[in-house]
Amino acid sequence: MPGPLYVRGSVVIPEAELTWRFSRSSGPGGQGVNTTDSRVELGFDVAATTALTPALKARALDRLAPRLVGGVITVTASEHRSQLRNREAARARLAHLLREAIAPPPKKRRETRPSKGSIERRLAAKKQRSDLKRLRRTLD
Repeated sequence: MPGPLYVRGSVVIPEAELTWRFSRSSGPGGQGVNTTDSRVELGFDVAATTALTPALKARALDRLAPRLVGGVITVTASEHRSQLRNREAARARLAHLLREAIAPPPKKRRETRPSKGSIERRLAAKKQRSDLKRLRRTLD
């Protein structure tokens, strides 16, 4: 379980840059819910990391800006009863967030014009619909 967090290909976050906090979780768990610290908070300082290149760090800071508090992103997991499974869920969630944040921007859409045939088909369909509605009208 402990060890580096693999985000994608060459992006690996060392265990030393991850901060863990544990607390009591609400929800299912029976009698043990009041005694075990199964809720997990995983923090990662995006602003001070050395695992990301400057370009990836800038992209991540820009995209994660609403979720950052002092340059740190925090992910919480408390859906499982055991702390170990919550730790795994938090690691997976953080990896997914970072993978999306450092992904290259999508390609710009190339503007195109509708073909002559598609314009003619659209106008013919509109004309047909118009004629159908015109024939339904009652004559006063």
